[in-house]
Amino acid sequence: MLRRFTDLNGRSLGALDGEMGSIEDAYFDDAEWALRYLVVTTGSWLSGRSVLITPDAIRGVEWDGGRVDLNLTREQVRNAPDVETDRPISRQYEIAYYDHYGYPYYWTNQSAWDPAGFSGVASAPAGVTASQRRAATQERDVSLSRGDPHLRSAKEVVGYDIQAADGSIGHVKDLLFDDESWMLRFFIVDTKNWLPGRKVLISTDWIERVDWVNRSVEVTMTRDEVRNSPEYDPPHLSERDEEMLYEHYGRTRPHRFTRVQIR
Repeated sequence: MLRRFTDLNGRSLGALDGEMGSIEDAYFDDAEWALRYLVVTTGSWLSGRSVLITPDAIRGVEWDGGRVDLNLTREQVRNAPDVETDRPISRQYEIAYYDHYGYPYYWTNQSAWDPAGFSGVASAPAGVTASQRRAATQERDVSLSRGDPHLRSAKEVVGYDIQAADGSIGHVKDLLFDDESWMLRFFIVDTKNWLPGRKVLISTDWIERVDWVNRSVEVTMTRDEVRNSPEYDPPHLSERDEEMLYEHYGRTRPHRFTRVQIR
């Protein structure tokens, strides 16, 4: 099901052994449009530190006003690599992060220590052989050569101007993501400065370019196409609603993403 970022932001999180904190932001990959991390404020138990939580660690979400439950202990989070959330997240940090939890690297879809892939349990690797260590070192070398993974703040992009082929159509009001794949599917666009009281959806597939310096998003459609598009009626968006939206713009609706397809 598609969920709004604002429905996730601010929720409390629970570890296996107690309260974890609350969600203050999320980082998404601006190349693959996937939500990669929740940014969590831990509160008093960890001196108000901000930590990153991958969706791989989530064991359940009570969407009707409840919390997000994690398959992690507070001690695992306490011992995770420190992160400065006001600075870009490097691939070097991500490697250390995923190694700490024993999760597979999302950019290879395979764990550095477990050639068979992710077991679903966040635990430290054990019994690592010399050949596995060599393979992991080679994997690190390849990953490091790819440089910055270009993670972006979801809170930051809210408010960005949306530029159609022939002018501005509004600003980003919210983001819609798939709660199974954690793929970012749509920008919710508020057109109140152009078409008062109307909200429309722009698929991430239709984004030509994001200008992070000037806080704007360029899309492929025209203002007239947007003017005549189906209006977004929150909070629900049915599959038929999606089909009608893609039909309006003459596009083919993509198949649903699954978690294993995230790269």
